[in-house]
Amino acid sequence: MPLHRHTAFLRAVFWHSITAFGGPQGHMGMMMRTFVQQRADLTETELIEYNGFCQLLPGASSTQTLTLIGYKRGGISLAVLTLLIWMFPACAIMGSISFLLDYLADMGISVQVFKFVRPMAIGFIAYSTFRIFGKAIHNTITQVIMVVATITTFLAFRSPWVFPVLIVLGGIVTNFSDKRIPQKGVPPKKIKWGNILIFLALFGLAGYLSETASQQNWKHRKAINLFENAYRFGSLVFGGGDVLLPLMYEQYVTRPETKRVQQTGREVLRMSREDFLTGSGMVRAIPGPVFSVGAFTGGMVLRDEGRTMQLIGCIVGAIAIFLPSALLVLFFFPVWHNLKKYAVIYRSLEGINAAVVGIMAGATCYLVKDTFLFSLVRGESIGIWDLLIVVVTFSLLGIRKIPAPFIVLGCLLLGWLI
Repeated sequence: MPLHRHTAFLRAVFWHSITAFGGPQGHMGMMMRTFVQQRADLTETELIEYNGFCQLLPGASSTQTLTLIGYKRGGISLAVLTLLIWMFPACAIMGSISFLLDYLADMGISVQVFKFVRPMAIGFIAYSTFRIFGKAIHNTITQVIMVVATITTFLAFRSPWVFPVLIVLGGIVTNFSDKRIPQKGVPPKKIKWGNILIFLALFGLAGYLSETASQQNWKHRKAINLFENAYRFGSLVFGGGDVLLPLMYEQYVTRPETKRVQQTGREVLRMSREDFLTGSGMVRAIPGPVFSVGAFTGGMVLRDEGRTMQLIGCIVGAIAIFLPSALLVLFFFPVWHNLKKYAVIYRSLEGINAAVVGIMAGATCYLVKDTFLFSLVRGESIGIWDLLIVVVTFSLLGIRKIPAPFIVLGCLLLGWLI
């Protein structure tokens, strides 16, 4: 891969990694802005399709979507480089926090600079939904799918299964009629099984070595246990950070205190409740993927083993939690890309794209409710600055000459000043 051909793209990925706030939904809006509108690395329709496909897989959906953009431009090697550049800044920050936690007593003051990030992210999501509406919603059935997906997402936003279920159902519904979309041809038969075999082998091997290391009391068994835990999270979590963080809390905070673990006397990976909540709060305040919390938890659970092992914990936790996402998306996407040539799959894309629009609209409504309407219920006044940030962000995104990072920096500066 001639790297010089992709320097500008990788630079854009890096800027995205240090300015992409707001979780998966916010990341989608910023990807639309950077890689579709400004750089034209892919079309709006392709980005919708990539995002819908990644919602069907476990793991970090925004990370998988960005990895696929790299894959489209330069194959496997550029996809891997894209993934590394995307995850590194957030993982470095979260890993550093595991070392600096004892010195962050004033963190409540320092994070005030991020107070306008959430309304800014809502503005990004709302604008993205507005942009792709015209591309994906063009007949009665797609309108119905979008409305149903919007309402369902709003009501069950925190359910880990809501996104994949809506996307699958959307794909099924548009196959009730075969008149609109004809057969597109016969896909190639050859499938490369390498990535999925690596994924399955690592899953089984990690579980076996983790259990063996604990039973036989290996010297560095905690590092092996950590890899198994993080790899399992990355392999099985649907729904992104909202599902990942509760599972981590159960694994590292709740489980070590259960009677079963205490009675067996087994030494397990653990964290204090206060440390975990600090990390889970910080990961939402920094740019990049929420899954970067794996670097923080990895460092924290090995902190008692010394500085070297703590650093190893940060690295192992970060790699292990992102590795399944990369292996799964790079295996299944070529299969999916080929299957699209079947009429039944091609028709499904119509419903899947409509469901994605509904999911984004529902997410926007939920975040608006979560941010603003609860203030009214509690008798508080809605922050005029928050509403202004949403409106201004939406408006500025319509001016194509303003890069997304400048909007982010403006919100951070405003948070520091006010």
